[in-house]
Amino acid sequence: MTSLRKLLRTIRLDASDTFIFERAATPGEWAVPGTFAFWDVDAGALAGRPRQAFRAGFLGLDSFGWSTLAVVSEATEAERAAAVEALARHLVAEHGAPDLDAARAAADDELRYAEELAAHPPQTLVALQRKAMPDGAISEQFRTFRAAGDALRGSSMPCSSGAFSIVDDDGAPETEADGELDLAGLVEARDAAVAKE
Repeated sequence: MTSLRKLLRTIRLDASDTFIFERAATPGEWAVPGTFAFWDVDAGALAGRPRQAFRAGFLGLDSFGWSTLAVVSEATEAERAAAVEALARHLVAEHGAPDLDAARAAADDELRYAEELAAHPPQTLVALQRKAMPDGAISEQFRTFRAAGDALRGSSMPCSSGAFSIVDDDGAPETEADGELDLAGLVEARDAAVAKE
């Protein structure tokens, strides 16, 4: 019997990722936070679509495009190994890794980090927010969104009803009047913020 691990996959609830990122990830790609892509970038100087990728993008490991949300999904060992290999080749080609062996070690670390973030039930949505700190460091915050109703637990698409509870990374539910999160409202607010940039 093949053992399964939990990783993150890109997911698209609407078409907004195709407008707000220079390159949007295709839904269903294995994903990592991808903060390493901004280590040698002046985050304060970013504007428009690159700024949006910095602020809230997960990196897809097929297209190397960005996704606003990721979803916890089960992966086989072979799928994880293929994701490590794809990321390693990207690190050599685009980020100056000296060779594939060094890149594989870094890619494996990044996938391990994604596994930590995926330590939730399958179909849990994960969002991230990055910001540049005054000392030049990059701060990451992650939030999870879980299906609010029992009927959604077996659903193949967690967005089928639009109702999710929000859970901070400290595990305590955020105060909401009805215990649910309006994802459509979040998308509208995000789009309005991007339009102002």
